[in-house]
Amino acid sequence: MGENDIVIIFDKNEVKPKEELNGIVKITYPGRFDSIVINSQIENTSDIFTFIKLNGKKIDYSYARMPILKQDIKDVNEIKFTVTTKHVPQTLSNVKFRASIIQEHKEVADNVAFLRIVP
Repeated sequence: MGENDIVIIFDKNEVKPKEELNGIVKITYPGRFDSIVINSQIENTSDIFTFIKLNGKKIDYSYARMPILKQDIKDVNEIKFTVTTKHVPQTLSNVKFRASIIQEHKEVADNVAFLRIVP
């Protein structure tokens, strides 16, 4: 398992409520895997990000955990996605996004990105 088998990056490190946030998951994992999972967590709240685009297709997936099957990724080594949140922070809220590679129900690689939501 290499250091950067999966990387999650965003086009900005802070976002406002209802503003679109674009992300890319880059996969260089050389082994087999079943799926990629993208998780989002807004600190000290149960609010979530809604996935509104996945690889250029409009979607409406309002769960904190987005699983993407290997067969849906095909042979590409990156996943592009867009998310938005209705969360309005008092001053600011910290957010953690985590991308994981899953093989036979086990996580084989992961990466984390942090950003903020500002009012």
